[in-house]
Amino acid sequence: MILYPAIDLKDGNAVRLYKGEMDQATVFNDNPAAQALEFVEAGCEWLHLVDLNGAFAGEPVNAAPVEEILKQCKVPAQLGGGTRDMATIERWLDKGLARVILGTVAVENPDLVREAAKAFPGKVAVGIDARNGRVATKGWAEETDVMVTDLAKSFEDAGVAAIIYTDINRDGAMQGPNVQATADLANAVSIPVIASGGVSSLDDLRNLKACGAALDGAISGRALYDGAIDLGEALNVLKG
Repeated sequence: MILYPAIDLKDGNAVRLYKGEMDQATVFNDNPAAQALEFVEAGCEWLHLVDLNGAFAGEPVNAAPVEEILKQCKVPAQLGGGTRDMATIERWLDKGLARVILGTVAVENPDLVREAAKAFPGKVAVGIDARNGRVATKGWAEETDVMVTDLAKSFEDAGVAAIIYTDINRDGAMQGPNVQATADLANAVSIPVIASGGVSSLDDLRNLKACGAALDGAISGRALYDGAIDLGEALNVLKG
């Protein structure tokens, strides 16, 4: 399993939200590129970036810090938030992004996901963010009637690289991930699943790893910033 340190960008800073609420943001670093380098130097093999402002605006807002991270860090990075058309996807990939995460458009314009996955094999992931099993969009501000597993299954034949599954009620709350829901999703589809939301201890990572080969990785943010998880130890747990 791969550990993806999360760098969530709001107003140019690296922050963490509490349960997806933009007005409950804690700034952890006003230099996101320096934070990213810290993770890389500690041994991480991937970075998970989120443009929080972009998720609400529907277009990239924190492009400058993302570009600086891509310039300074020599590990692959994936980015979600505000990417909702082919031109933006192509622009990010041209700038060196390894993987674009499509969230809102996966619900509103699934044909775009299919087109992008076909045009850029291995470089398009689907972000599925959910409250109580139902998908939320537009920076988690709007809830839909779409069920997580139904949305995931609809992309089985699309060629997407991964599904990033976030339980919004666990995100930033340091209460542990929703292991059962994550495992259920991973076992329901053939697409690799990356767990997100609530990973706050080494035991959480061990529990996710026990889900088996269907789970490709885990994202952690606040726990790494707070020191609740040591990145080196976490990498050893997931590789062991």
